[in-house]
Amino acid sequence: MKLQRIGHRYLDQASGQTIDTWFAASNAKKRRSCLAEKVGLIRGEFVEVVIESLDLPPVSTEDAYLRLHLLSERAVLPNGLNLEGLFGWLPVVAWTSAGPVFPAQVEALRDLLAAEFHHLTVPSIDRFPRMTDYVVPSGVRIADADRVRLGAHLAEGTTVMHEGFVNFNAGTLGESMVEGRVTPGVIVGKHSDIGAGASIMGTLSGGGKQKNAVGERSLLGANAGIGISLGDECIVEAGLYVTAGTKVKLPDGQVVSARALSGQSGLLFRRNSQTGAVEVLPTDSGRWGGLNAALHVNT
Repeated sequence: MKLQRIGHRYLDQASGQTIDTWFAASNAKKRRSCLAEKVGLIRGEFVEVVIESLDLPPVSTEDAYLRLHLLSERAVLPNGLNLEGLFGWLPVVAWTSAGPVFPAQVEALRDLLAAEFHHLTVPSIDRFPRMTDYVVPSGVRIADADRVRLGAHLAEGTTVMHEGFVNFNAGTLGESMVEGRVTPGVIVGKHSDIGAGASIMGTLSGGGKQKNAVGERSLLGANAGIGISLGDECIVEAGLYVTAGTKVKLPDGQVVSARALSGQSGLLFRRNSQTGAVEVLPTDSGRWGGLNAALHVNT
């Protein structure tokens, strides 16, 4: 599938290197402005970006930014496009209150802003900006926008609480609660809850290639974690981390590695408080009651 979009990019004035690129959802020529441009450290210009195929890896900074926009615009699902080599095309940027600049330019920017009565703040130095500075998807709530990177895919009805974190090429497929970490490559099904402090191993965890997911109507308890996929109507009790190699005791007494259960539905993972053994029992979403509908009115 060939894509063609009009973007507005910022370039470092001294080196001519692209800092970032923003694509208006309407694909119209819309420019941005900021104080870093006003004082001459960066310049803005329009650019036409063509992606011949999403199956091919990005070939420029502008191309990389367009792919991240497509994910956050919900035009493609996580793992639905080639992001090989993405990090190499994304420069480290100081995301400041006066606009994006390279980190080495922050002090010069501060000096040049002295006459502008602007108190410069630098909330982040990173390759990825906040999603909400580039794309604001409809029907979502995000308590702390610093914790959602551009390239996150948030479906309608998603709530990301203050301690929730959603990385690029990861996200939700429907109404859901995110209070823990959703890492690259991870997809969370509708009506599921990622509890406070919980985490899911993604494709960048230790260089792994496994694409883990959480099914529908599932609960990952507070401070729990998984290195496997969960199917529908699964529960992992609070504080329990289940890796692929975790030895799990089945109802019939058999002990297997948790990877053998990856993706299966209707399972409750818990630790026996007397023996310390990790056990698996059959369950259903009714065991935890499901999402609170009153908390997911996001319009």
